[in-house]
Order: sequence, then C-alpha cells, then structure tokens
Amino acid sequence: MKDIHYYTIKSSSGLKMEVCNLGAKITRLLVANNRGETKDIVLGFRTSEEWCTQEPYFNAICGRVANRIKDGRFSLDGMMYQLPINSGSNCLHGGIEGFHAKRWNVTAQSRHSITLHYRAADREEGFPGTLDVWVTYTVTKDNRLVIHYEAETDAPTIVALTSHVYFNLAGEASGRIDDHMLQINADYYTPVDETSCPNGEIQPVDGKPVDFRQPTRIGDRIDNPFFALGRGIDNNWCICEPGEPKQMRHAATLETDGRKMECWTTMPGLQVYTGNWIEKHLGKSGTMYNVQHAVCLEAQNWPDSINHAHFPSIILRPGEVLDETTEYRFV
Repeated sequence: MKDIHYYTIKSSSGLKMEVCNLGAKITRLLVANNRGETKDIVLGFRTSEEWCTQEPYFNAICGRVANRIKDGRFSLDGMMYQLPINSGSNCLHGGIEGFHAKRWNVTAQSRHSITLHYRAADREEGFPGTLDVWVTYTVTKDNRLVIHYEAETDAPTIVALTSHVYFNLAGEASGRIDDHMLQINADYYTPVDETSCPNGEIQPVDGKPVDFRQPTRIGDRIDNPFFALGRGIDNNWCICEPGEPKQMRHAATLETDGRKMECWTTMPGLQVYTGNWIEKHLGKSGTMYNVQHAVCLEAQNWPDSINHAHFPSIILRPGEVLDETTEYRFV
C-alpha cells in the first residue's frame, strides 16, 4: 500500500495522535489517565492492508454526507438525486466509496497540527457539485484534540461531515465498554423508523432509555430493547434545536479507568454508536474486537436532514464556507 502514509502530531502535555491519509483516519491516540498510565484509546489495525480491507469507518472522516439518507434520494432546487444504496434501503456515510475510502492530501503540518484536503468531483457517489474539504487536527497543551472542518463548493450541494472515532477509554484492547459512564447534554432526540432513518419527529428524552442527562453506566442501558437488541446504541441526540445560533456546546462526557473525555461541538447533533456491528476484527495489538467494544461520539448534523425541512440545513452553495469544529477534551 505505497500510497498510504502516516503522520504523527503531539502536544507538550503528552497527547499524541497518528493519522493516515486514507480517509483522514486517526490510527492512534495516546492519552494518559489520572494515574499517569498512557494507552492508545482508539480501535484500529496493524497494517495498511487491514486499514483498507477491514471495518471501513474506523476513525475516518465520513462524508460527503455522514449518517443515513432515506432511500438514497433527495431533492435540491427542484432536481431529484439518487445516491448509492449501501445500508439496507438507505445511503450511509456518503455512499459506497465515501470520504472514508479516499486518499487525502496533506496540505500543512506542524508539530501540533495537520491539515488534510480532499476534492470530491461533481456527481461523485451521485452528489452534485465539486466539493473541496479540509480537515485540520490539532492537539493542544491543555489536552484537547480539535477537529476543524471547512468545505467549499462550485455548485449547490449537500454536505455533513463527522469523525467516526471508535473510543475505548480503558485502552483499545480492553473489550466491552460496559463500565464507561456516559452523559449526553440533550433534552431531545430524533426517533427512527424501521430502516434506522429519522421518522421526522423530535421527541423529548424524558422517561425513555435515551435519557442520558445524568451520568449513566453504558452497560446498564445498552441492551435495552429500545435500542438494537443484543447490538447496542445507534441514535441521534439534538444538541441544539433548529434556528439556534451556532456556538461551541458541551455535547457529552465519557469516562472510565481514570480517563474523562468531553465532546464539545458547533454541530447540532450527536450520534452515539456502540460498535454494534464490529464482529471478529483482529485489532492492532492482537486483541479480537467484537460488538460493543467501542463507543463513537459522532458530532454531526441530524441524519437525513435534507429530507426534513424542519431539521437543520445541510445545503451548501457557492460562495459559502462550511465551518464546523469538534473538540475531544481530556480533563
């Protein structure tokens, strides 16, 4: 795999990250706990070939539109577009070869930061417009991993990006994430239909298994029949409501084994996914990954937003710049 390259950035506090140009994937993230023990807390593989052929979304940037688009169809400015169907009856994470499968180009790098760029051609995976995307990863002296997204288009299009990092704060080889404590700062969520796409409703979390407003042990909730029974959580929480001004918000907190991570974001939604379909993947340290061995805190727009006028917009037009930031703060 001669065209796959790896780059390392690190902060003065000891936070260290490795990224590769395939899918702009985070391949290692080394973080110390409150006892001074440093571990790699993201799942992943040992070789470039495995990164290419195994679980495609591990720690990747997903797009052009992350998450699901119902039936792979949407209308923009009176024109109907059909996208590839790659998840049941829906289009997931940008199609068959979304941004997770592309080679990105490094455009800037320092000791603490790296910027990667990808240009998506007009009608690539069925989406209109040539789209330029930049993702900048920065690690800071106060133990933050900052992910900044920018995008520009030459024609009206839709774009919604996310970082699909598979976290296990006890260490990537530590097995199930039952003992992780999860808190989600959201009063509402978007219920889904039988295809896992939003049904258009925005409902309060009160009295439902999706109420994580207080720190909750994931293992006490993950196998509730409300979720994918025997698999886990894969739902979107509304971090802000449509029309609210964009600002950095504290979306969630994840904690175990002396590591506490806060997710802050300018994006309106948080998809929490507990590795429901990780099955017998041999990990980078020789451990077999399986269902519920990781939790993803995917700050993003709401799923299928383009097909629900009352959801936050994901339309980008020429002259506009998509400008979003997500931070994982280790406190």
